[in-house]
Amino acid sequence: MTRRAPDSCPGVLRLHEAADGPLARIRVPGGRLEPAQVQTLAEAARDLADGTIELTSRGNVQLRRVSDAGALTDRLAAAGLLPSTTHERVRNIIASPLSGRIGGLADVHPLVSPLDSGLLAAPRLAGLPGRVLFTLDDGRGDVSGLGPDIGVHAVGGDEFALLLAGRDSGLRLAAADAVDVVLAAAHEFLALRGDDAGRWRLHEIPDGAERVIDRLGLSPSAERLEFDPTPSIPIGWLEQDNGLVGLGAGVRLGSLPARTAEFLAAVERPVFVTPWRSLVLTDLAEWVAEQVVRVLAPMGLIFDADSPWLLVSACAGQPGCAKSHTDVRADAADAVDSGRVLPGPADPVDVPQPLPATDVAVAGRQHWSGCDRRCGRPRGEVTDVVATDEGYRVD
Repeated sequence: MTRRAPDSCPGVLRLHEAADGPLARIRVPGGRLEPAQVQTLAEAARDLADGTIELTSRGNVQLRRVSDAGALTDRLAAAGLLPSTTHERVRNIIASPLSGRIGGLADVHPLVSPLDSGLLAAPRLAGLPGRVLFTLDDGRGDVSGLGPDIGVHAVGGDEFALLLAGRDSGLRLAAADAVDVVLAAAHEFLALRGDDAGRWRLHEIPDGAERVIDRLGLSPSAERLEFDPTPSIPIGWLEQDNGLVGLGAGVRLGSLPARTAEFLAAVERPVFVTPWRSLVLTDLAEWVAEQVVRVLAPMGLIFDADSPWLLVSACAGQPGCAKSHTDVRADAADAVDSGRVLPGPADPVDVPQPLPATDVAVAGRQHWSGCDRRCGRPRGEVTDVVATDEGYRVD
């Protein structure tokens, strides 16, 4: 695949002009936010944007309808959320959210900072497309199925598989070498991409993974691993290995109100943004965790793993996207509230189509899209609910 246009993925310094106003995307390597950073985002959403913090499928966050880009830049830089003006868009690093706290073969969170620092320290890597994805999986397989351009997957306490173009390359790395090899692979991706600005992902380069392996001078030797693109989302009460408690919280359609974020910040514990548009609040004493649930569940955070809200995702829709046929987020929310998002596996839809929004009833994981581009669609088995000029088509 190739494109005529260069990558225009938004950041903080280059906003996207959405239909409802400027949109800023803020990279959060490893998904980790300190309490003060959560507070900064909440205040920025309230003072400079539309009052919500949107969670993205790469564990990043974004603000819509930004009214003062300069003020936003200053606030984010002061909070440590904008450490570079040249590399900000390439810091797409997803790590297993529960790593080092619950299960896993190796703690991958200590790799996040060296990888991020290595990206920032290499002037040439500022040329990576803003859509390039790095993943660090602790062996449980939760993020390796997200199709990383370059990633590592723990196969033991001190050994990682190297992932290229969303697949196991067959290369095995010592933990001490993992970050260096990932950075070297990023350089080789850039070299292969050359001046072709239309190739945004490694899998879009013919034989890209094999050519990177060859340029690294390494020889695959291991049997290839396969990864499930639909992992279980960590939701609810999570017993950490150290005796403390984590809380997995779903966020309705990935839109976190600023006021709710302020309450999260007040807990004064690290918060992890997941690639499933949810949050993990970590390192809580049991009595604190109980209080958090009592306060934040009525504010809309989801601690019930069986909630129908966890089955539904949606694109921006109207008014945020000019290409959307309708306000799909409102229609999806109405489907949940009225009981038309059903549990269980997806069933074939055997009714005349297209359907009015009020007649759409779908079981299992589903993604509501305002047009056929299906932006934001999660990986794996998902039923598509696609808006048309005449109603919704269920695929």
